[in-house]
Amino acid sequence: MDQPAPPAKPKEVKMPSSHAPGSIWPGETRANSLFTDNKARYVNDVVTIVIDESSTGGNSADTKTSKDASLSAGITSFLGLEKFIARRNKDLTDGDIFTGGSEPSIKIAGSSKNSLAGKGATSRDGTLKAKITARVIEVLENRNLVIEGRRQLMVNAENQYIVITGIIRPEDITSDNMISSQYVADARIVYTGNGVINDKMRPGWLTRTIDWTWPF
Repeated sequence: MDQPAPPAKPKEVKMPSSHAPGSIWPGETRANSLFTDNKARYVNDVVTIVIDESSTGGNSADTKTSKDASLSAGITSFLGLEKFIARRNKDLTDGDIFTGGSEPSIKIAGSSKNSLAGKGATSRDGTLKAKITARVIEVLENRNLVIEGRRQLMVNAENQYIVITGIIRPEDITSDNMISSQYVADARIVYTGNGVINDKMRPGWLTRTIDWTWPF
């Protein structure tokens, strides 16, 4: 039986080059476009991110509950059992049953009361302002740009780092090739550091170990 022929390979479609060999025109780039601003559009282009982040959050709760309950019950006659109990304990009657006192009266009474008052509040504020130039590392199919920027600053053996990554739209970039951080999608902004100051701000390893293992 004849074997089926393998499928034919698709023909490669070659896109026309933006400039012909020998031409002095190098092709369209961000620097030589005649009709658009000098903004980031291609891989390895740079764009300045204006970081202006502020967040404020607050939450408060106030709870008050109370409950009062009382119970009262009495037995004056129950098949003569009350007289037997009265003979055993004369304190259950208003007088001595054997000397003309009143009939025995067995009473049960009780009361309870509980209350709860709770109150709590929490708040958090944060502000970060900076400018950092990021590089375009990828151009997506819809022409959006994936950017990544890093900056390291060292002062007196203290390192500070700012890292930002995310996705931006070319339309949001200003004519000065700048964009606000609020227009960065999937933004990840890291501002941290290490050095003497950072070490002094952290508790010692023994304190951290006790806090981690202490059950109360």
